[in-house]
Amino acid sequence: MQRQVLVNGKVRIDKTYPDGFMDVVSILKTNESFRLLYDTKGQFCLHSLRDEEAKFNLCKVYSVQFGQKEISYLNTYDRRTIRYPDPLIKANDTIKLDLESNKIVHFIKFDVGNVVISSGAKIFIEGVQN
Repeated sequence: MQRQVLVNGKVRIDKTYPDGFMDVVSILKTNESFRLLYDTKGQFCLHSLRDEEAKFNLCKVYSVQFGQKEISYLNTYDRRTIRYPDPLIKANDTIKLDLESNKIVHFIKFDVGNVVISSGAKIFIEGVQN
């Protein structure tokens, strides 16, 4: 194993590792980074990234909960658990996550007028939320 492929900043040597929507795939040998997105047909496509874009990931917040000793944490769509989030972050918001430190840099509220991506079994839609 040559350890040349990073997925979200971590080395992946399993060639059957499942990549998902908005994952950052970096190839060290060619010094290229890509974000895994959907095309208009709802199929995965690779979008080339600059170096500063490859350092963060956008994650949808599934839930915000309280654990032991009333410590708050949030769960994201890619099954990450992040402790001590901003108290203004709610479910369905989007967080900008720094991949190196695994900290929340910024968050975007799920609100009217924001650009959203909606996908289903045979549907893929990108548009503005009403």
